[in-house]
Amino acid sequence: MRDTLTISLPAEMRRSIARSAKGQHMTASEYVRDALRRRLAVERFQAVRARVVPKAQAQGIHTDEDVFKLVS
Repeated sequence: MRDTLTISLPAEMRRSIARSAKGQHMTASEYVRDALRRRLAVERFQAVRARVVPKAQAQGIHTDEDVFKLVS
């Protein structure tokens, strides 16, 4: 099921979206949905990271190299 969300954009942003979408062979709607999916994924990652980092640091894991040593 799909819902419609109406948003207002400055004219220049709307034109930029249209140009970028065309360059990616996408509709403006597909382009914006993709951008929102990516933004939501980043926010989920940041939320998980905020919960995990303190636990990792408590175990002495502070850098990417520390993680690499554990998984190698």
